[in-house]
Amino acid sequence: MGMKGKIALGAVVGIVVIGAVSANSGDDSTGGSESSGKGSSSSAQAKPGGGKDSAKATEEKKAAFDGDGQFQVGSDIKPGTYRSTGNEDGMCYWERAKDASGEMDSLLANDNVTGTSYVTVKATDKIFKSSDCNDWEAVDTKADAAAKGSPASKMAGDGGMFRVGADIAPGTYKSTGNEDDMCYWERAKDAEHGLDSIIANDNVSGSAVVTISAKDTYFKTSGCTDWKKTG
Repeated sequence: MGMKGKIALGAVVGIVVIGAVSANSGDDSTGGSESSGKGSSSSAQAKPGGGKDSAKATEEKKAAFDGDGQFQVGSDIKPGTYRSTGNEDGMCYWERAKDASGEMDSLLANDNVTGTSYVTVKATDKIFKSSDCNDWEAVDTKADAAAKGSPASKMAGDGGMFRVGADIAPGTYKSTGNEDDMCYWERAKDAEHGLDSIIANDNVSGSAVVTISAKDTYFKTSGCTDWKKTG
């Protein structure tokens, strides 16, 4: 079956995440990746005489790999945490796989994305697939938090994944006017997208209220009205 239009499987309270057992290492670092997240090199200065070549090298380093393709972990891409932003209409699909057979048993985790997705590719993964996504950039999650400045106190209800402490501040958030259980939220401890990654989640009609802990790593939201911090 082709990758385009493929739906992530193994729903948990309605989420489109495959119910694969995660290795659950808790490692959400980039594993020494040379690229870093947005803003993480804001204080870096180009070497004298670098000019356009230096700027070009920086731009090329920012985009770790294309949003369409199948990539071998260890040769095409390094293990680490990656981010794709600005995806629309839920057409972005990604997949972590333990081999290149293309069979369902090879799936470790997958998702359909609107907005932003963070994904941690582990050294034990063999293949990372991406279809109709914007380019993936490597994220230095430690530097990312320090470089972001003041995290936001509101977020788009269909914004995808937000890194707690970097993209959004911890606290209690509210989303109102949701219909037909289409609003899905998730508190996650890592970006591996396995069942073990989920701290809590829910599908909501009407008003949704959730407290995001400072100990959480990511918050995911899909199909919700915008969230505002209330406490």
